[in-house]
Amino acid sequence: MECPHLTTSVCIVPDAAVFPNGCPSSWCCSVCRSNKSPWVCLTCSSVHCGRYVNGHAKKHYEDAQAPLNCHKRQEKTDKDRMQHTVCMDCSSYSTYCYRCDDFVVNDTKLCLVQKVREHLQNLENSAFTAERHRKRKFLESASLSKKLLKVNGSTTALCATGLRNLGNTCFMNAILQSLSNIQQFCCYFKELPAVELRNGKTAGRRTYHTRSQGDVNVSLVEEFRKTLCALWQGNQTAFSPESLFYVVWKIMPNFRGYQQQDAHEFMRYLLDHLHLELQGEFDGSSHSVLSQANCSRSACNKCCINGASTVVTSVFGGVLQNEVNCLICGTESRKFDPFLDLSLDIPSQFRNKRCKNQENGPTCTLRDCLRSFTDLEELDETELYTCLKCKKKQKSTKKFWIQKLPKVLCLHLKRFHWTAYLRNKVDTYVDFPLRGLDMKSFLLEPENIGPESCLYDLAAVVVHHGSGVGSGHYTAYATHKGRWFHFNDSTVTLTEEETVAKAKAYILFYVERQVPATTEKL
Repeated sequence: MECPHLTTSVCIVPDAAVFPNGCPSSWCCSVCRSNKSPWVCLTCSSVHCGRYVNGHAKKHYEDAQAPLNCHKRQEKTDKDRMQHTVCMDCSSYSTYCYRCDDFVVNDTKLCLVQKVREHLQNLENSAFTAERHRKRKFLESASLSKKLLKVNGSTTALCATGLRNLGNTCFMNAILQSLSNIQQFCCYFKELPAVELRNGKTAGRRTYHTRSQGDVNVSLVEEFRKTLCALWQGNQTAFSPESLFYVVWKIMPNFRGYQQQDAHEFMRYLLDHLHLELQGEFDGSSHSVLSQANCSRSACNKCCINGASTVVTSVFGGVLQNEVNCLICGTESRKFDPFLDLSLDIPSQFRNKRCKNQENGPTCTLRDCLRSFTDLEELDETELYTCLKCKKKQKSTKKFWIQKLPKVLCLHLKRFHWTAYLRNKVDTYVDFPLRGLDMKSFLLEPENIGPESCLYDLAAVVVHHGSGVGSGHYTAYATHKGRWFHFNDSTVTLTEEETVAKAKAYILFYVERQVPATTEKL
């Protein structure tokens, strides 16, 4: 967006001598001394940490506005000039206006912003150039040696790329790495044409909302596509998902800021918004993505029912049958509910077993969690069912059946639960199969399913490390071309199946096993 203040501003510091010495990436916050994400104020040249760290840059802006409230009789032009405090990210050199609450792209008439940007870039390039070059070469050679492995006697390079942590964004990185290893989902986005190819020869083939329609209509699909394309190109350095996180920040207000977020909640919002935006490709609508983002979660779920099918619903979409029986008159009610993932409780009898080899009691398995989800249960007093025949709420039982299995079965283990004062984590180890998860016994009509069509193999696992949802750290394991990788933000390492099997899974992604085609005998 454009900041109206910048066109007439005279308060941006043009003199390079007032800025701190050294390269900008090594500057630290004048309050907390953190050197992560330094932002420099273009009005007074002070350095503070950005919104992904402790937010002292914003606090600096708020403190600067306090004296202005005592001088309300000042002319409006002077007040507006002082209120538009502009700062620059020392890493990306992007400019941010706190008054407009957005990144800005315009400049002053004297191009002062560009002059400051060029000065910071010169500092970065000139200060410690030889030392930085030497360190970079050393790290690259060490990284390359680690990324070389022997496959069938020949040496090949590790092609996986990590994702930089932008400040407690490990929840997003773990989900992105998991989705990037689900081939039938990932390939669809990577094959979409880029924004600049939407016109000309590709016009009419595939269209979707893009930034070219204006800053309001940012495209989650486009930035998601770019991120997936970057993850398996064999780059040795980590990829920074800043552009994608900017779009997430714009259309998903729940994930703004730099606090830790829940990976499962992010995954659901991400899939819902990808589905909403892709629907414009099928129904020809041109409504704003941001206006869709303001809808409730119930509306998003309804959209998956009545809206056009997209790659999201075709890959992750399944159907549950919900059976409710009145215990008074025996009336049975059936309802079909679509789902993109299943949230499974960990049975209470297993909650004391933290480790796989712990001796106190049997080990909880994934099938135990699935059985707990689908078993017949009597509804408690707070969930009484209104019987259509009795015309009032009655005691009843409920049971779930899976009416249709998805191509990719996403299982979320409910490790966080609320108590009277806080949200606790269930740290129980759950044994899950890496291959051959058989879902046949949970199907509504298993007799109509072939013996191999309900088997699933594990593709990715998201793990939460720590004691609470608002803290801790997320990593992911995923398999690619027969090898397992551990994705820990910017670090990617090869790992063994035994290590994956010992993980305390939070989200599991199972891919339907492909049944080999049978050839008719002549």
